[in-house]
Amino acid sequence: GLGGLGHMAVKLAHALGAEVSLLTTSPGKADDARRLGAGRVIVSRDADAMAAAAGSLDLIVDTVSAPHDLDALLQLLARDGTLVLVGAPPTPHPMPDVFSLIMRRRRIAGSLIGGIRETQEMLDFCGRHGITSDVEVIPIQRINEAYERMLKADVKYRFSIEMGTLERDRSAV
Repeated sequence: GLGGLGHMAVKLAHALGAEVSLLTTSPGKADDARRLGAGRVIVSRDADAMAAAAGSLDLIVDTVSAPHDLDALLQLLARDGTLVLVGAPPTPHPMPDVFSLIMRRRRIAGSLIGGIRETQEMLDFCGRHGITSDVEVIPIQRINEAYERMLKADVKYRFSIEMGTLERDRSAV
């Protein structure tokens, strides 16, 4: 997905020299995906596009934080491919068909966060390559509006609160 985690995954993978494909339910995200470094956009709701991409990916970093069909993603993996789950849905994903895993030696893995050394390596890499998160800076007074927009997936790609507006708000009380 091309959200807060996904947009950074695309940037990092591109900077590492990977051939990047973005999986999305939203065809309208294709231009952004290409701007961020994806060479191919696969719309997961398009059965023909999913069939055409079957077996073509070595690694999928799944950033989606909602339960969804893992079998559909596993079908995109090549032999010995890995699906890495980094999004944390509020309820479990439906269990994939075991044959989606064993017939082509596919794997499902998970990751939360690296340690201090890995985090520093990532930050150093981002610094060397000019990689930053795309954020929309808002004053604290717009926090409710930001929350409503987040619920509607109307964020590119993170909100960041201008902390100086918090101080001004406190002094007005």
